[in-house]
Amino acid sequence: MNKKLLCAALLGGLGLAQAASAQEFDDRWYVSGSTGVNFQDKDRGTEDSLFGTLGFGKFLTQRFSLEAELNYQNPDKTSNPNLWWSQYGVSLDGRYHFRNADSKWWPYLRGGLGWQRHEEEYVISSPISPAQHKASNLALNLGAGLQFDFGRMNLRTEVGTRVDFDDQQATLPKQQNQFTDLLASVGMTIALGPEPVAPVAPAPAPVQTCADMDDDGDGVNNCDDKCPGSQAGQTIGPDGCPVPVSIDLKGVNFDFDKSTLRPDAVAILNEAVEILKRYPELKVEVAGHTDLCGKDDYNQKLSERRAKAVYDYLTSNGVDAGRLAGPVGYGETRPLEQTPQTLPGCKSEMNRRTELNSQ
Repeated sequence: MNKKLLCAALLGGLGLAQAASAQEFDDRWYVSGSTGVNFQDKDRGTEDSLFGTLGFGKFLTQRFSLEAELNYQNPDKTSNPNLWWSQYGVSLDGRYHFRNADSKWWPYLRGGLGWQRHEEEYVISSPISPAQHKASNLALNLGAGLQFDFGRMNLRTEVGTRVDFDDQQATLPKQQNQFTDLLASVGMTIALGPEPVAPVAPAPAPVQTCADMDDDGDGVNNCDDKCPGSQAGQTIGPDGCPVPVSIDLKGVNFDFDKSTLRPDAVAILNEAVEILKRYPELKVEVAGHTDLCGKDDYNQKLSERRAKAVYDYLTSNGVDAGRLAGPVGYGETRPLEQTPQTLPGCKSEMNRRTELNSQ
């Protein structure tokens, strides 16, 4: 068989093969196997023969793979086909693949070192003939090939040479230092394990804007805050500016000479409780007042009882006592209506009141 024609057939036979869709760099371990023809160095005195390989490898990068491989061949001896001659070995080979990430097929170069052992029989002038000879030697692998990507399975075809540095022969008339065999093969690789998953790019860190920042900690973002630098304890409006909070208790009035809360006063105090809960930083003074009738000492004590009645109502309805100053009685010293004590109008309901004054 013409060696050149056989090699051309092996390389060209796959020229029209179509690969499956391209995939990313696959770093899974794979097993390989191949078969082909070993064209023996004629100085060996052996015939060309079939050979087989079994390997285990991995792509270390997109373009470089490393593979350990076993090989075996059993050629006939030219002088006597009935005499045994076999060869087997192991090698570690690197392959450089001329490929891109989306390549469906690509060429590659192979190079590696190995260990080869041959065993042969030969005729001697003795009743124990044939005798046996065994020897081992270093080997160099060089080659080139094409690989076709079908996903989990890859197909490849290769031609190469193996240089056996064998200087121990039993039957050759002239000792040789090395033999050079030509090998042509076709084989496949099968990836092990699940399909690789493309890495998910981390989400970019969110870009922080003024809408995400609140430098003065008032609960209004910097974009909307028209009054940066708010102080703790201030009541802040939606624009970030302090707003006055007034709690109108003008309707919390008392009957003449009484400190008991009336039903209409209770309704107003309930609204005051809600306001205080809505603004937890707000602190107020609970102040009681009287009208201008009666003696000053009596009015002072009456105003204190009125302030105490409102104070107790607020604290019993969930307002923290630490937010309330007082209760404080001002007697008749802060009237809203000035009416002489000698006139019937001195009994002003407006003056008989309790107030919550912001602190």
